[in-house]
Amino acid sequence: MYTHEILIAGFGGQGVLTAGQLLAYAGNLEGQHVSWVPAYGPEQRGGTANCSVVISDQPVACPLVSEPTACIVLNQPSLEKFAPAVQPGGTLVVNTSLCTGRATRTDITVVPVAATDLAVELGNVRFANMIALGALLAVVPMVKIESILEVLPKVMGEDKARYIPVNRAALSRGMEEARRVLAGC
Repeated sequence: MYTHEILIAGFGGQGVLTAGQLLAYAGNLEGQHVSWVPAYGPEQRGGTANCSVVISDQPVACPLVSEPTACIVLNQPSLEKFAPAVQPGGTLVVNTSLCTGRATRTDITVVPVAATDLAVELGNVRFANMIALGALLAVVPMVKIESILEVLPKVMGEDKARYIPVNRAALSRGMEEARRVLAGC
């Protein structure tokens, strides 16, 4: 039996909800039980945004995540708020481009990735969410990357289809970066 409880958090406009949708759709594609619950402030961009995703081999009893097994934080307020909630033994992906503080916990795996800086290298700051998601999947392969790639067009929609190739590259770059950082290179 397994249950992955994931929390993704950042500012509105950082693609927090999109990253969560991708995980949920990919889990559904693989026949897993999933839930996805978005939460955001009144502002579309610049306000707070987070989402809870549960992926399990059993029916999901509660879709809300208060103690995640895995967490992505894309900004400093999210790091301060959610890092303490990660379950011991869990994983925390930290966007070091926007998080000035450090995660000091020693009972979790902390994956520092300069997601925003790497996204800028790929041509657009808005790909930071995909870099962070790729980093998470490199450490905790709760769904196959092939499933993420398969559901990407559905989540992105026709109006953003032109960004799919760069999103694929961002996922790959995030996976590479997480492996590099954790290997100590």
